[in-house]
Amino acid sequence: MVKGTKAHLARAERLQGATGALATAAMAAMEDKLPWFAKLSAQDRSWIGLVAQSGISAFVEWFRDPDAHSSMPTRIFGSAPREFTRVISLHQTVDLVRTTIETIETTIGTLLPPDDVPIVHEAIQRYAREVAFAAATVYAQAAEMRGAWDARLEALLVDSVIRGEADESVRSRASALGWTGAAGTTGSAEVAVVVGRAGDTETTSNVADMVRQAAREAGADALCAIQGDRLVVVLGGTSKPVEIVQKLAQWFGPGPIVVGPVVKDLMSAVTSARAAVAGLRAAVAWPGAPRPVQADELLPERSLSGDGHARRQLANEVYGPLTVGDGVLLDTVSAYLDSGGSIEATARAMFIHANTVRYRLKRVADITAYNPLDPRDAFTLRVALTLGRLLNPEPGTTVL
Repeated sequence: MVKGTKAHLARAERLQGATGALATAAMAAMEDKLPWFAKLSAQDRSWIGLVAQSGISAFVEWFRDPDAHSSMPTRIFGSAPREFTRVISLHQTVDLVRTTIETIETTIGTLLPPDDVPIVHEAIQRYAREVAFAAATVYAQAAEMRGAWDARLEALLVDSVIRGEADESVRSRASALGWTGAAGTTGSAEVAVVVGRAGDTETTSNVADMVRQAAREAGADALCAIQGDRLVVVLGGTSKPVEIVQKLAQWFGPGPIVVGPVVKDLMSAVTSARAAVAGLRAAVAWPGAPRPVQADELLPERSLSGDGHARRQLANEVYGPLTVGDGVLLDTVSAYLDSGGSIEATARAMFIHANTVRYRLKRVADITAYNPLDPRDAFTLRVALTLGRLLNPEPGTTVL
């Protein structure tokens, strides 16, 4: 192929005259050889036909002068709408290019003189490689744009959950990101919010992808966002978030990881988020806390740091039940804590048998889920009793 000669220009003109027949033959071959092509809508097939025709016309221009039209293979996809990459996959696009090239190679012999055929065959092979690279570029750019958009949408969703602005639109947008809202492998559709420190800035770019993948492998949905120095993960499809978070811990930075309480769905996730955020703020007061730690395990620290929800929870769920009846359990656990955790000293102070003290303390543990004999639980009970007295709930009532 010697560009610029009269023979070459004449050959390009003859090729130009055959573009209509080549485009028609290419479309017919797609219908015949590609089963998925026939299942597309008429509009989508029309766009693909336009791209094929554009590609053949671009080939002619490139054939006429490759140096002057070096960008032509990339520009042929400009006639397709942005949604083109969502309609068919890259693999299917390669099938289209291959089918079109094969059609040209098998048809060109009936449309051009025999002397033109070898030269055009050689040119089409070179051009096909350029088109393949162009297609890969188009799909890579589309994937990058979708990834950036998805990341922004995910960050907005997580922010809505944290700020308590979740509504029906949050559910639909989460669905667009792959959130199923259905029970995962643990058999639950419930939700929990997890908060911890983000890792180094150099490694945060792919943290969200890694967290989502690890959560998916563990059988849970996940929405993930980095908010300043904080990594927030919304887990769905599990009633045992701590077990899931243990598999995600490596993607958090150093320091505590706090798991909010499980709630029924994404719309209720603000309750879990509020507890998790408050827990992260207060976790510094418990250096020996497990990692991850549940927000409810940090109720005393959260109360001391100013979390009103934690204060009311301790007053209502721990102190309140002990005030019901004659108050003997409240008196016993108070005396036990005041005696420094000595059952014998408590028995002497209350003029009762030590076994009676043990029995009552067991009742306290059964009612409140906090065992006075455990140092950590005893601390929680001490804070709960102090708050209950300050808030002064009547027996059987609830602190609002």
